[in-house]
Amino acid sequence: MKATGIVRRIDDLGRIVIPKEIRRTLRIRDGDPLEIYTEKDGEVIFKKYSPVGELSDFAAQICDSLYKTGDCIAAVCDRDSVIACAGVPKKELVDKPVSDEFADILDSRKLYAATESPSISFIGGSDEHYVSVAAPIITEGDIMGCVVFVSRAAANPPTEVQIKLASAVAAFLGKQMES
Repeated sequence: MKATGIVRRIDDLGRIVIPKEIRRTLRIRDGDPLEIYTEKDGEVIFKKYSPVGELSDFAAQICDSLYKTGDCIAAVCDRDSVIACAGVPKKELVDKPVSDEFADILDSRKLYAATESPSISFIGGSDEHYVSVAAPIITEGDIMGCVVFVSRAAANPPTEVQIKLASAVAAFLGKQMES
């Protein structure tokens, strides 16, 4: 564990403020769920909670089906990182942080489909994978993640089938997380 040198006091209601610098670095936004862990030696650990991460095995199966049907790299991600993928070795995408440009697509809460050759980077710091189609997973009004078709740099624009598949699967996963 890395010490930050920042000390905060708990107020009379039991609250503690996580400094803005830490929230920005770890991409913790207003309303983000945090899991709380305790250690025997008195440590309290806050960890970002990913409801999509709970479905990782299921998401991997969905990605396999999307890859076979959509004939394109398929991925499911939460708001911060890739949960599952198919069509490339898992080490290329799984657990990698999404790019800031892709995070902006998620924040728009709308279906995204590249109009020409895809140009928005999917993974932060990588120019190898680009977003072709992105359908947000929305549960009870909150963005939980995204279903994505990913292409290599010189790929064609997405097909109508890929756009509809991504939309349908994102809606399905959103409903799964509600129950």
